[in-house]
Amino acid sequence: MADDLPLRVLERLRAIDWSDDSAAYEHANSRALLMREYLRRAAGWARAYRAEESWPFFDITEHVAPEVRTPSDVAAELKAVLTGLAPSSLRKTCRGAVRWAVLRGAGGELSGDLPDDPYEPLLLMYERGGGYFVEEFIDLNGAMLRLGTVESNLSARPFRTLGPATLDALDVEGEITYFAKIREGRPRASGPRGIVRRRVDDGRTYDEAFTRDLRWEPTDCLRLHELGHNETDHAGITEIEAAAFIELAVARSA
Repeated sequence: MADDLPLRVLERLRAIDWSDDSAAYEHANSRALLMREYLRRAAGWARAYRAEESWPFFDITEHVAPEVRTPSDVAAELKAVLTGLAPSSLRKTCRGAVRWAVLRGAGGELSGDLPDDPYEPLLLMYERGGGYFVEEFIDLNGAMLRLGTVESNLSARPFRTLGPATLDALDVEGEITYFAKIREGRPRASGPRGIVRRRVDDGRTYDEAFTRDLRWEPTDCLRLHELGHNETDHAGITEIEAAAFIELAVARSA
């Protein structure tokens, strides 16, 4: 039911453990991607409604449909959930997410040219380890991000693969480089045969392939390729490209 949308968001917020530092570190990679995607989506809405000065952590509905009001009972419960949380911008985005749900539940007309639900990436990030702090960088308690500008975030590559299995597959310790196995005789645009990652953690290097079992397993294909014993080409790809492959693999296995 559309009327349930604000209550669903409220329940999600109520279930978050805002002080779970271990979860924040465990999910550092996916949380960073989710925050970047929120910044990109919020920048799109800010530009469309001339709200650049309010970006990045703001109540988007205030600019889209300022007449929308959160039901008093939901507002009271939300206030209790957010009591004691910091920084103030975190509380503002939580209220904004609930108010956005009120707007969507009321069937408000929104432009199809603007980004998807701006708050969903942020809610997912909160659920994977709590909030953030902003100083010179955005501190996610496990990852640090430059805030950038509205303009730089508008030009960022979208991250739309938000499924939990995909996000989990991106979370691992160490410095990660992803590679796509390129199909022989076919252009890169046709999609990779598979993906592998090289992970460097505490001075040790681990090469792992994402398998049909939807998990990372050790592989020697990168080392063999470097030695000239493997003719399959391996092209460097981004986290977002790797996530798209993982999401497709998960969907195919369903």
